[in-house]
Amino acid sequence: MLPARGRTAILDGTRACAGRRQEGAAVTDTTEKPGRLKRFHEKFIVEERFVSAAARRNLIIIAIVLMVVGVSAFLFILDSVLEADDVSAIDKPVEAWLEGARADWLTTVMAVIAFVFGPIVMPIIALVTTVAWGILARHAWRPILLAGGMLLGLVLVQALAPIIDRQRPPISEMLLEVDKTASFPSGHVMGVADFLFITTYLVFSRHRNTIVAVFAYIVATAIVLLTAACRIYLGYHWATDALASISLSLFVLGLVILVDVWRTVRVRPPGMSDQEASGDTFGERGDASAGS
Repeated sequence: MLPARGRTAILDGTRACAGRRQEGAAVTDTTEKPGRLKRFHEKFIVEERFVSAAARRNLIIIAIVLMVVGVSAFLFILDSVLEADDVSAIDKPVEAWLEGARADWLTTVMAVIAFVFGPIVMPIIALVTTVAWGILARHAWRPILLAGGMLLGLVLVQALAPIIDRQRPPISEMLLEVDKTASFPSGHVMGVADFLFITTYLVFSRHRNTIVAVFAYIVATAIVLLTAACRIYLGYHWATDALASISLSLFVLGLVILVDVWRTVRVRPPGMSDQEASGDTFGERGDASAGS
């Protein structure tokens, strides 16, 4: 039997150890929570790049011009379609020209293009790209912007098409399955244009090589025009349907640029090095290989 004084000392020591363990656990919890919040903030919120005041102003001007041109062109084309005049006069000549170029091999190529950029495969491509980019990149800001821009484009098409309710070309001219949904604007062209234009901007706006960026935009535009020609060739859209979709895509692109500049672009302070000001390509410099 231990004396009473000894038992008291042991109990006091046990309580002291338990108290220290509780304090340690509390410290761990308080340090882990800011750590998790910091990781969340860095992943989804923080992404900044520094440019000159003139460069930031030019980006804002480009964004506003794209939005104004896109909306103005769409409204002009819509008015032409509703009034059956002006630019809508190109619809039948373009359709006749592409129909005259029909050949078995070309129809096969166009059918493949329609499938790849259609309502099944294209959303899968966009989803995989967005998710993979968000996982591999240090920051998820640009994948979120891409997803948001494409969602906006989808909402615009789904909202406008039934309201405008334009008839497609005759069913007899459709080379694949019959489609009786509204024709204006083209959802196929809108989806491809949004994906390619927004992705091109989000990737190459972080690159300093102007030649590479210009080439990327040219390739993106060529694919969009090819998709538009494909839809007209296969007999599912008029030329003005495709032009209206491209116009709306310019508006969406301008809006994405404006949001991106507002959130990420800062005026470069004096004395900042080029490496510090360059921001990230697919996260930071160390993530560049993941984005190539």
